[in-house]
Amino acid sequence: MVEIALAVAVALLVCGVLASFVPLVPGALLSIAGIYYYWWQSGFSDPGTLFVAGATLLAIVTLAFDLLSSVISSAAGGASLKTAAVAGAVGFVLLFLAGPVGTIAGVVIATFALEFERSGDLEGSVRTAIYTTLGMLASTAMQVVLTGVLLVGFLLVVW
Repeated sequence: MVEIALAVAVALLVCGVLASFVPLVPGALLSIAGIYYYWWQSGFSDPGTLFVAGATLLAIVTLAFDLLSSVISSAAGGASLKTAAVAGAVGFVLLFLAGPVGTIAGVVIATFALEFERSGDLEGSVRTAIYTTLGMLASTAMQVVLTGVLLVGFLLVVW
């Protein structure tokens, strides 16, 4: 039974890392689900409570970074909150319709269009779209790194 629990946990952790490559998909939730699943199956003894608490904190930080980075990068580029919210919604919908590439394209186009409509500044709208896209990609990269840390840490503690 322990082998099955370990296999399921590792599969969830690996899926968490893979999901992190997709913008707006919270891979950290899959990762922490794998850790909690194994912890529950072990009778809350393995991995230790300290590791689970640290992993939970890291997962929360990863989720917060993912959720806030696009808004922060949009604001840094000069976008309005409305633009950031609409672009995020467009990206989320396009994730299911066109995949990760569609998500990125949708965020770029929505940010540019809304900011150009709002300000009439072509150069500023392009800059804002670039900042927003770079923030989204940076968030994805950080999510991959942090979910990778959860995976490696789990394997080191359990094995």
